[in-house]
Amino acid sequence: MSDKKYQWHLIAASAAELFFNDSGIAVVEVKGKKVCIGRFQEKLFAFAYKCPHASGIMAEGYIDAVGNVVCPVHRYKFSLQNGRNTSGEGYYLKTWPVREEEDGVFVGMESGLFGWI
Repeated sequence: MSDKKYQWHLIAASAAELFFNDSGIAVVEVKGKKVCIGRFQEKLFAFAYKCPHASGIMAEGYIDAVGNVVCPVHRYKFSLQNGRNTSGEGYYLKTWPVREEEDGVFVGMESGLFGWI
């Protein structure tokens, strides 16, 4: 899979292989770092393992009815679509694109030095 903006990393042979908790969040490892994978309305989203506010573990939170991931520590909400803070505190949760292809599920990380920032 080629894309000049992203390097695509295989995380599972299919979505069925991902272990989702009761809140619809799985944790995978990409390039040696933990990444959360959320499932909302049958679509997959990749987002940071830790909350940008107080480092709460996002996999211990939940996905609300409108598609926000909610931090378990202070209940800050972030859009699964773009990481924008929807509860008004002004933080941004890092997100990455996810592709489901015939040969697996892939997370796209930005090419170059700043792919994790």
